[in-house]
Amino acid sequence: MESTSRYPDYRVGMITALHTLVYADEPDTARAFFRDVLQLPGVDIGGGWLIFRTGPSEMGVHPASWEDVGGGSVRTAQTFDVSLMCDDLAATMAELGDRGAEFEGEVEEEPWGSTVRVVVPGAGTMMLYQPKYPPPAFEE
Repeated sequence: MESTSRYPDYRVGMITALHTLVYADEPDTARAFFRDVLQLPGVDIGGGWLIFRTGPSEMGVHPASWEDVGGGSVRTAQTFDVSLMCDDLAATMAELGDRGAEFEGEVEEEPWGSTVRVVVPGAGTMMLYQPKYPPPAFEE
């Protein structure tokens, strides 16, 4: 079946992109962070509503509960989560720090990647991570 997508480089099928929403108590402050600190390109669709281009994406489906390392069961109330991915966590943290970004906690090593929480002003925190696996977002 030949793709009829207006995005010829994206050959997965009928889905052309993943649209992500960030809910913020201070949306203007959060939008400024994504525009000025992360320097994501985007468009103003009217009234200051910015839609940012975030580049390639991938999606994982995780169980809502799991066995804790110390024993017992852990469950999350989350049904969706958004993370930012980078190639070099230390360099990205340094560059974002120079632009005014703040981080919560220390870098944590997980089996699947190196992670840290970046503060999104007006919206909470978001995971920033360097994967230890070949991301399917960049496969051809």
